[in-house]
Amino acid sequence: MHLNWIRGMIPEQNIRKSKIIGALAISIAAIMWGFDGIVLTPSLYNLNIGFVVFMLHLIPFLIMNVFLYKEYRKLQEFTPSDYFTFILIAIFGGVMGTMAIVKALFLVNFQQLTFVILLQKLQPIFAIALATILLKERLRKYYIVWASIAIIASYFLAFGGSIPDFKTDSNTIYAALFSLLAAFSFGSSTVFSKKALRKYTFQTATFFRYGFTVLIMLGFVLITGHIIQINEVTTRNWIFFLIIALTTGSGAIFLYYFGLKRVRAIISTICELFFPVSAIIFDYIFNNQILSYVQWISAGIMIFAIVNLNRRNTRTVKFEI
Repeated sequence: MHLNWIRGMIPEQNIRKSKIIGALAISIAAIMWGFDGIVLTPSLYNLNIGFVVFMLHLIPFLIMNVFLYKEYRKLQEFTPSDYFTFILIAIFGGVMGTMAIVKALFLVNFQQLTFVILLQKLQPIFAIALATILLKERLRKYYIVWASIAIIASYFLAFGGSIPDFKTDSNTIYAALFSLLAAFSFGSSTVFSKKALRKYTFQTATFFRYGFTVLIMLGFVLITGHIIQINEVTTRNWIFFLIIALTTGSGAIFLYYFGLKRVRAIISTICELFFPVSAIIFDYIFNNQILSYVQWISAGIMIFAIVNLNRRNTRTVKFEI
């Protein structure tokens, strides 16, 4: 009987250990994304946004090809609906979302990077709303309450207690709008990703998300002529591109999914809070920027509202790509 008790404890201990490792992996990925938003991506400001987004997907995708080249076999299983879904994931999550957030980061010129990062946390609002429309998921009453609180708090996060001046605060206003566009795009991508993940593994979904984004952005930089910026990439730019590709690009994404398979949605949501928290810390360390009291309170309220949305909406999307 004593041996049976020990045998029963081993699986439980393994499950607990797996959850701890999973939570740690998500937390590390979130911190890496916070570092990227504050230190890495803004350092590419001397290049065109479209070209930056193209390179931010091309390099990680080339690296993925070394390890995941067998994923191309999955193309034989793709239906027209699968192609359409992955194209939507690429358009919203890869093209629109990434271009919008990079534009927002470039607009604030290292001055207010934190609020740009924090506004991305609004994406569950858009994900839940879109899931209600496309996936016929029931919209619960508390959604309107917490979503409204988060949106109101996001206004004070961006502009403090003042009314924005369209002349002097134009960059801040545009940055806030682009951040919201990024949140909408990433939230939309999350919903389309949920559909893809019902049929394919996260490795397959991630691989083709990057692949289709590269194809779309290649067409964009060729048509706009920005592909010639390859001649303007400095040694410093190449270093940052490689760092992003190996860490906050493909590296952080796989860490995130590694952890997501091992923890519940609410735990992952809490762990993801290291993203905005680390952004605040990194912005202070590297740029000597700190939020005002109004922005601190607004950030806390917005994050609290987003956590409640995720906690209560147990049937919402669990995966992000």
